[in-house]
Amino acid sequence: MLIVSEEVREALAAGRPVVALESTIIAHGLPRPQNLQVALELEESVRREGAVPATVAVLDGRARVGLDKEQVERVASGDGIRKLGHRDLAPALATGASGATTVSATAFLAARAGVRVFATGGLGGVHREWTSTQDESADLALLSRTRIAVVCAGVKSILDVAATLQRLETLGVAVAGYGTDRFPGFYLTDSGHPVDWTLNSPEEVAAVLRAQDLLGGPQSALIVANPVAEEEQLDPRLHARVLDEALRECAERGVTGQAVTPFLLDYLVRHTDGASLRANLAAVRGNVRLAARVAAAWSR
Repeated sequence: MLIVSEEVREALAAGRPVVALESTIIAHGLPRPQNLQVALELEESVRREGAVPATVAVLDGRARVGLDKEQVERVASGDGIRKLGHRDLAPALATGASGATTVSATAFLAARAGVRVFATGGLGGVHREWTSTQDESADLALLSRTRIAVVCAGVKSILDVAATLQRLETLGVAVAGYGTDRFPGFYLTDSGHPVDWTLNSPEEVAAVLRAQDLLGGPQSALIVANPVAEEEQLDPRLHARVLDEALRECAERGVTGQAVTPFLLDYLVRHTDGASLRANLAAVRGNVRLAARVAAAWSR
């Protein structure tokens, strides 16, 4: 039920760098036809850095690590493409469903295929009002038991960043800022929270991965928090104002559960005239480039 593309399989066998890419951003994170353009652009960005892209998705009940262009187009434009976390994988495979993989599902399948480096936009985390909703992303627990490096722009700023960092610490997931001692806030260069460790080169990240293996401890992930460039971030004052408005409207409308995140992200796009989407894409592009360089250092 796990199909690794020939290109990815050969690269792994030869010890060449491979970068896993999630497919939720293709199917559910961007408008059409921009989603397909971005998906192909990100794969090409990985190739320019000398690595092999391994976009992950489930098609017709088959988990795939590495898609061809036709399969990427299907994820981007097909009807009935579900959003799959790792808990959804077994039902999707058993029923022949097709879906785009979230961070948790992508990390799980990539690690099963032997891919060590994964690039995404922002992690899920602990939601605001957790004490009453108990709403926490499945990403966190999955990463606590999956040996993979996740290059990301922190966690989505609509979440409770402080609580998410505390939860990652409790779960034993290492977090390092890339070139910074501050934890990024997805759209923002700085979430306002520090990190304990700073790594300054792909080689340093690869050294941490090797140390994880040599220690032989719990199979947990390494979060490489790569901030969006300051000139490409969403204006912090605009972000604070619009997010506050979005949270109030979310509460007034009674939006709960899995509907909260897409509601807030859509609100931010519409009420920042697309500036949040531009910051999102800038972060993803930077993460993909860095992940390819980390994969190259790891393969050496």
